[in-house]
Amino acid sequence: MEPISKNTFSTFCTDAATISCSGRYRTRAMLSVSMVAIAVLASVSGFSSSSLFAEDDGDVGVHLFILSGQSNMAGMKPEESFTPAVEKAFGKDNVIVVKDAHGGQPIRRWYKDWKSVDGNRPDKTGDLYDRLMQKVKSEMKAGGKSIKTATFVWMQGERDANEKHGDIYGDSLNGLFGQLASDLGRNDLNFVIGRLSDFDMQNQKYPHWTLVRNQQVALAKGNSNCVWVDTDDLNDGKNRRGQMIKNDLHYSADGYVILGQRFADEAIRMVNSRTEPKVGDSATSKP
Repeated sequence: MEPISKNTFSTFCTDAATISCSGRYRTRAMLSVSMVAIAVLASVSGFSSSSLFAEDDGDVGVHLFILSGQSNMAGMKPEESFTPAVEKAFGKDNVIVVKDAHGGQPIRRWYKDWKSVDGNRPDKTGDLYDRLMQKVKSEMKAGGKSIKTATFVWMQGERDANEKHGDIYGDSLNGLFGQLASDLGRNDLNFVIGRLSDFDMQNQKYPHWTLVRNQQVALAKGNSNCVWVDTDDLNDGKNRRGQMIKNDLHYSADGYVILGQRFADEAIRMVNSRTEPKVGDSATSKP
């Protein structure tokens, strides 16, 4: 597969769409040329040139689903609802689901080019991303197939809302998606974002809660490759420890099952939109 050109990649990353979350905060959802170069040439991954991630030209490739984020992704068990749903849709042998999530972690643990609002960069970024991609690489190598479609499912943002990094969250999230698309060598990567719940709509405990939440929605609205999933009704009821919760930071036991199903529903819809034949095509694409 040929490398993604700068122009193609820039168009893919929301075509310089502006994310407007409030009258006070406004951020530009664009990747800089330098970020693209870093993502493409990142020596720690080497994924963009790997045949493991080659785009499939026929019907033999797998549908790859990468799930990551912090505690609410960690709490979701793919085997409860997500994996059964995608396997039913595409066939068990045609699906690879990779999940790696860590509670309480900010997006800079995934996005390598993360900078604070004043432009400072921490000494260490992207370590959890490297861990995730190593797991993806191992699964793809074991499967021995190329990728037909790739979908990234993301449930994170609580830590950034707590640390008051909401005003740069849109850039960071868009950058993370671009980073992954480049490393996978694709410009057709599907994004499914779990929007932060209604836990702190007054921003009393997590000062940038609604700001992060709004930027998640704005990014999805500005990018045809991206959708967001509602989680507002998932944090009531009994949690996995049997305790009753109401508008909690984390979701109920049933809420995690529903979350997995909602993620799967959107992922399946997006995959089907890419594999279904266009009007006028005589051949039928098979997932």
